[in-house]
Amino acid sequence: MKQALVAAVASLAFVAGCSGSPQPGQTITLATTTSTRDSGLLDVLIPMFEERTGIQVKVVAVGSGQALEMGRRGDADVLLTHAPAAEERFVSEGYGIERRSVMANDFVVVGPASDPAGIRGQPSAAEAFRRIASQKALFVSRGDESGTHMKEKAIWKQAGIRPEGEWYIPVGSGMAQALRVASEKQAYALTDRGTFLAQRDGLSLSVLLEGDPLLRNPYSVMLVNPDKHPHVKVAAARRFAEFLVAEETQKVIGQFGIDRFGQPLFFPTAGDADEPPSANRGPGPEK
Repeated sequence: MKQALVAAVASLAFVAGCSGSPQPGQTITLATTTSTRDSGLLDVLIPMFEERTGIQVKVVAVGSGQALEMGRRGDADVLLTHAPAAEERFVSEGYGIERRSVMANDFVVVGPASDPAGIRGQPSAAEAFRRIASQKALFVSRGDESGTHMKEKAIWKQAGIRPEGEWYIPVGSGMAQALRVASEKQAYALTDRGTFLAQRDGLSLSVLLEGDPLLRNPYSVMLVNPDKHPHVKVAAARRFAEFLVAEETQKVIGQFGIDRFGQPLFFPTAGDADEPPSANRGPGPEK
């Protein structure tokens, strides 16, 4: 498997160079989620892109909501997020262009192996959340308007519950830190599978619920609209977006994690039938 990964990486020299001339010395700002950082995926992809283009990438890893706000302010050139409804608003309001599907994984509900709320084997995430609330079992929330937090709030809404009380613990942090708090307190949490697998050796938590279609977790890349923020480096940002959806990069994404975990942490989705429309697609001025 390592040989296959190395071969796929090596062939990216051609892929990364196929869109426009290199712009060595330029730096673009990527606003993305903590899950892409904490899973280790960016540690593979960013050096590959930088080596083959000469374009440097400054990564700001925050919640998806914060990443989108950075885009609204013009504080980033390109976004990689996992909050579909918020992304659609971002594009429809004219702040983003060329939204494209990159990859997906899924959310899982984790908690102590003793499972005090009895959620293991429940048919849906909403039913699991109802059991957690009825038992007032400890639940750690990211509480940071990230894509994970948005998904969590959607599940509570479907369950018909407004979580509050001492049992509900918002931490206002990234996924890795939230998982550490949940492990220390032996609490439940919603997490993307990739971050959990990457962090699980240091955690005393188990996957207790998975497979609900509601828990699908798609990631998209989009450019900040230069019509809103003329200073953004749209040409270099576009090269990064094209790199992410290129066939060979997609192969690397699909293989990432197999060597260490026996399964991929993400599944490539560029070109899938359910790929988000590239609304407001346009060339924009070259920066």
